Amino acid sequence: MVFTLQRYIFRELFRIFVMATIGLTLILSLGGVLQPVQEYGVGPRQVLHILLYFMPITLTFVLPMAALFASALAYGRFAYDNELNACRASGISLATLVYPGLVLAVFVAIANLLLSFHVMPYFVHLAEKSLKADAKLILFRNLQRRGYYSLPPDGRFLVYADYVDAKNDTLLGIVGVGASRGTVQEIVCADAAVVRIDPHDKFNEVHLDAIGAKHMTDADWIEVGSMSVSQEFGSLLGDNIKFKRVNEMKQIRTNLMQFDPVAKVALDAYRQLAREMLVRDINERLKTSQTSWYELRGSAGSVRFSAASASLEGEDIVLTPPVMIEAHDNRSGEDLPRLMCAEGKKPFIRLGEETTDPSLTLQLYNARVEATGQLVFSHAVSGLKLPEPIRQALARGSVLHVVAPEYTKSILRGPPSPTLAGLQETLAARIENTLVDIRAEMNTRLVFGIGCIPMIMIGIGLGIIQKGGHLLSAFGASCVPAATLIVAIISGKNVAESVGLESLSGILIMWGGLAGLTLLALLIYARLMRT
Repeated sequence: MVFTLQRYIFRELFRIFVMATIGLTLILSLGGVLQPVQEYGVGPRQVLHILLYFMPITLTFVLPMAALFASALAYGRFAYDNELNACRASGISLATLVYPGLVLAVFVAIANLLLSFHVMPYFVHLAEKSLKADAKLILFRNLQRRGYYSLPPDGRFLVYADYVDAKNDTLLGIVGVGASRGTVQEIVCADAAVVRIDPHDKFNEVHLDAIGAKHMTDADWIEVGSMSVSQEFGSLLGDNIKFKRVNEMKQIRTNLMQFDPVAKVALDAYRQLAREMLVRDINERLKTSQTSWYELRGSAGSVRFSAASASLEGEDIVLTPPVMIEAHDNRSGEDLPRLMCAEGKKPFIRLGEETTDPSLTLQLYNARVEATGQLVFSHAVSGLKLPEPIRQALARGSVLHVVAPEYTKSILRGPPSPTLAGLQETLAARIENTLVDIRAEMNTRLVFGIGCIPMIMIGIGLGIIQKGGHLLSAFGASCVPAATLIVAIISGKNVAESVGLESLSGILIMWGGLAGLTLLALLIYARLMRT
């Protein structure tokens, strides 16, 4: 008989729980896809995919609310119809009658923990892959709607286009603007460009093969004919700790270079350190005599140059004219014609985007062949390597060790530049924020998941207590403790992120909210046991 009664209560609970879950999930999921639709201009097919992938995120919040609604409504009706009093008069204890609600509460808590720690991050990654697979369509759709698109995640490259030919993967009348740290680094215009997307594990790379291109210099435009521009099409949804699985957070805590926001700043600092070491080495070599040469070697060849000096301007190592270049081709074994640069845009050396051991490219504009006086509008020597002493200094330990202030000060034999010091400060802050976010996120998921049990039990208790009022009044009253727990979690997370690793006050606020909710549930059931 008892089992039959418990099954009857659980069936009523589960029916309301399922209906509430379906309704709330559909409503909140539709709201969740509005940002990708507005920001990326995704089409109907992508909307359906994103709607499916975002459902686990929605369920993380929907399941506790649906269970709270079902428990308050079912037990409120059970008590209102005097079925509860009849059962207790027959000798059935309150614990026996509440058991189906406790089963639902434990089920929701376990489901919430699984969703937040494993399922939700997995589906977020699927949504990211879906958007990455349609990267070209997203790019074209935004160019058609707004006339421009800023390549994520940091918007360092903006593409403007007058006309989009999506069928032929072609853009007409384009302007590309490259920026770094808030300043424009380069502007390229072209009559047309063909778009190619090269997929990678964590990002897509956009290639613009331009025709009729012009490159803006300090003084004027330079005709370069055809050229190729490559930019990273990074994370569309954002690389955030809250979208990481628990094993990923543990791996990041062990090796911070596995977290892209930290790795990118660390690699920027690493490349900036390489630039400063190279500038210092070039100036030390050239200052001995105006006729001194500096040599850079590569697999395909080598180049040596003389210049008045070298300076770091943005991300480029600029050579001050007069500059003389001599190159040697290893494949043919011949020395190429000597080039001279005395006017126009200054020659510069640019580091590649390799993770470590970056390559070098020497770029010249308006150079003249010394023997004939022939003008060379644009000439580049790529595939060069950093000098061996610099490479050895940069290889002594991990990237995070190399860019640490103590080590950089020792190999630079002095304080770093303001740019490098700023990157080191940003890196230190990002590392601390990442560790704090991991700790706060793991505690947030645990507290919210475990808190589902006292939250739902309070809903059952208030449903029984509020039997004389409207059935929804118990749900409204039980939402107040649930909202208090959520406020405690959010407040604790904000305090943890603002205070840093030195304080546990934010974590204590979260668990204090859970302890308060548990105490309230015990008080409610103590009252019910006395009546």
